[in-house]
Amino acid sequence: IGLKLYDLLSGQYGIGRSTVISREETLRRLPGLMGALISGGVLYYDGQFDDSRLLIDLMRTADEHGAAVLNYASVNSLIMDESGIVSGVNFSDAETRESFSVRSKVVINATGAFCDAVRLMADASAPPILTHSRGVHLVLDKKFLRSESALLIPKTPDGRVLFAIPWRGRLLVGTTETPVSAAEIEPVASDAEIEFILETAGEFLTEKPGRKDILSVFAGIRPLINSANGKNTASLSREHFIEKGDSGLITITGGKWTTYRQMAEETIDLAASYGQLSLQNCVTRTLKIAESSLHTSSRDNSSQPLHPQFPYTTSDVRTAVREEMARTLEDVLARRTRILFLDAAAAMGLAETVADIMAEELGKDDAWKQKQLEEFGRLAQGYLPR
Repeated sequence: IGLKLYDLLSGQYGIGRSTVISREETLRRLPGLMGALISGGVLYYDGQFDDSRLLIDLMRTADEHGAAVLNYASVNSLIMDESGIVSGVNFSDAETRESFSVRSKVVINATGAFCDAVRLMADASAPPILTHSRGVHLVLDKKFLRSESALLIPKTPDGRVLFAIPWRGRLLVGTTETPVSAAEIEPVASDAEIEFILETAGEFLTEKPGRKDILSVFAGIRPLINSANGKNTASLSREHFIEKGDSGLITITGGKWTTYRQMAEETIDLAASYGQLSLQNCVTRTLKIAESSLHTSSRDNSSQPLHPQFPYTTSDVRTAVREEMARTLEDVLARRTRILFLDAAAAMGLAETVADIMAEELGKDDAWKQKQLEEFGRLAQGYLPR
């Protein structure tokens, strides 16, 4: 019933209709699945996208339409007028350490899992509106499930959810739902979370994955709207929440990529009304997003592949620096490409080559390069199986 409702709500945007399939058809579509546990399946369709690349393309779209786009700019405090209303921000350039102040009619707090920290800048007594949950994913070789179809077990024997999804030539397996007390910039998977995913996946796959098979492990923080009734994080809302505080600070948090455009429209409508800004019809329903600059830029004759298992070239590194504001090895190897997420060891092996290209593009010296290699090495350790 749930999937038929899913089909109905998808309407003309649906990829395909869901249907019940036999045990034989399920095993045919998912070679590598343990047949003894399978009595049948349900086939349904869903979409997949690269969240990091979409974010970069949205940034470039905003830039093309006149937005002032900054990265590595850290907000230190909010500017408050004499009546306690937010009227701007004080921020610092993370590279130069130079401080700046900018005033505005409206300040929007769209800082994801960290939104409560900004709310406290406006009101030291503001109660938190978020609960945080850590989700962990493992990346394995596709040999464990040789299929272009994904596997979803909606309820494992211990009541959890398991999925295994083909992703960029590899297999993405997850996930966990672990409550955490605070958001972290770089959350790291615990041994228990890694073992849970390996053991649970092993119950359904004919070839059992072990730690040696993990190409990369990564974690993220889910910003979940707080609940006063003590529910566990798995049952908390994934919907978005918009707040205009007494100080005038507008906060948008929660939500998901599926509804990001609607979230933005609702937030800007509120900001325009509160700030008495000139109102215009929203255009984002039909606005074309800037085309990704990777793989579309012209490549010089000296461009070389970075790695035999990935489609990226030395020209893509230069493009990331010139057109996509990449400033660090992490920017290129994790955020502009996804190599760190797909194969942490390969990313570490490419670090020096990428650092050489970036240093040339940015006019940096050997000291900068060495610092980048050290910082990226520490970061990459969190993506390697321990």
